[in-house]
Amino acid sequence: VQLQASGGGGLVQAGGSLRLSCTASGNIFDINGLGWYRQAPGKPRAVVATFTRGNNTWYPNSVKGRFTISRDSASNTMYLQMNDLKLEDTAVYYCNTPNDQARGIWGRGTQVTVSS
Repeated sequence: VQLQASGGGGLVQAGGSLRLSCTASGNIFDINGLGWYRQAPGKPRAVVATFTRGNNTWYPNSVKGRFTISRDSASNTMYLQMNDLKLEDTAVYYCNTPNDQARGIWGRGTQVTVSS
């Protein structure tokens, strides 16, 4: 299965919300480790949300309580709801599977820019 960011990015004021979407090439319902990542200018790529075993989720403290990862098995789409966006959330956002991540394969990301 491969994932590709499919929309939802853009320019938003601080405190606003965006929902990113990611289209999968196959069934993503049972795949652990699917995740959203971001890369800000001059910084390494970092995880912002993942599915863990048992359909649980994990978030770093920087986004916990503000971001929510979800997936729709009917449409093979994964989402990232981002609320209360902050300037430091500005980055290119990517979705990926554990397999492709391990092989260094990354698809097209989507730009999120938060303005003051």
